[in-house]
Amino acid sequence: MFLQQIINGITVGSTYALVTIGFNMVYGVLELTNFAHSSFYMLGAYISLFTMTSLIGRVTPTGFFIGLLVSIIITGFLGALMDKLALEPIRKHNGAPISALLSTVGIQTAINNAILLIFGTVPVAFPDVFELGRFNIGENTVVQNIQVAIFVLAVVLMVGLSLLVYRTKLGSAMRAISQNTTAARVMGVDVNRVITLTFFIGTAVAAISGTLVGIYYQRVDTLMGNAVGLKSFAAAVLGGMGSVPGAMVGGFLIGIAETLYAAYVSSSSKDAIAFVILILILIVRPSGLFGQKSVNKV
Repeated sequence: MFLQQIINGITVGSTYALVTIGFNMVYGVLELTNFAHSSFYMLGAYISLFTMTSLIGRVTPTGFFIGLLVSIIITGFLGALMDKLALEPIRKHNGAPISALLSTVGIQTAINNAILLIFGTVPVAFPDVFELGRFNIGENTVVQNIQVAIFVLAVVLMVGLSLLVYRTKLGSAMRAISQNTTAARVMGVDVNRVITLTFFIGTAVAAISGTLVGIYYQRVDTLMGNAVGLKSFAAAVLGGMGSVPGAMVGGFLIGIAETLYAAYVSSSSKDAIAFVILILILIVRPSGLFGQKSVNKV
């Protein structure tokens, strides 16, 4: 029973970790809490489903991957467009950080209501495309092959994004901007271009995570991003705001803790466990597990 819940928690935590990485990438560069991130997560799931079932009409593994690719491109483009149209003008005019934050809240509201108008409030079934089956570990533990696939894909993406941030020229530019935007600009970094690319990558990863959740639970709905957005924030704080490794660890820990709580305490209040962890980590270690303590000089 316990091992079964750990496996389920790792699967859920894999999707949380992906959402949190995209969230943390934007925060790491801009120190901006992007409240619209969870809406792109939901939007990505709907685009994948709609492309597979309606546009190409192929409920097959090939159709799924085509839908996922379309979702990545469209969602990433919309994330970049959000930065260009709503956030870059604020940066150019040295607007207050609260202005950018409120802009993301407005975009979140716009996306959520657009999805509600198009798809309604009724959950939509996500077809079982792969029919991968399952296998047993011992007598009481069942592992679905889709769980293994989600975990492996999530780990590959996490490693790839870590290499992007810490081993590429783009990643160096991201980290330079996070340290000192003015100095990065003086050194020849195209700050706005790098920030826009960061939004593209972050929202595209959110779309992948939303699609994985859709295929795992075999349903998508217009409220699926609400709780996940708050949990990804809790995971980001737990791991350390702006830290990619912290996002991975935070996502997995939140997923496992939530699943164990649902199994042994109460499934009806499982969403609360993320916020209990958030409060505790803010009391014990506000910088998070992998975050660096900030020092304000007066």
